[in-house]
Amino acid sequence: MDTSRPAVTEIATRASSTGSRPKRQQRTVEEKRRIVEATLVEGASVARVARTHGVNANQVFGWRRLYLGGRLGGSGAIKLLPVHVNESSPSLAPKSEGSCSTSLSGTIHIELRHAQVRIEGRADPVLLRVLLECLRA
Repeated sequence: MDTSRPAVTEIATRASSTGSRPKRQQRTVEEKRRIVEATLVEGASVARVARTHGVNANQVFGWRRLYLGGRLGGSGAIKLLPVHVNESSPSLAPKSEGSCSTSLSGTIHIELRHAQVRIEGRADPVLLRVLLECLRA
């Protein structure tokens, strides 16, 4: 009966040596941000940057989504855009005395790297939000 004990130990040792997976590498938030920022450079390939850092490209795309949403920590994820206000447009004044509604006519001109948007007249806030979310992608 003593011969069965070493066999069990040998089987357990062999199973643990063949079935073990390499330990996942844990990346700090700073490393993730640095990798994502390398993908945001003009002409950069996400797959190439991911391969360089030994990360799956799908993981980097997930980190990019968090980064662009401002959820990857730090203040570097949020960028302010320059805004120019043109005073030549008609002033916003109430339509009539006692009325709370205002005339919201005007022009919104948005210039992005890959698109330009010009909205004249009354801008529907919901439509404008959907448009900007589509352009951000």
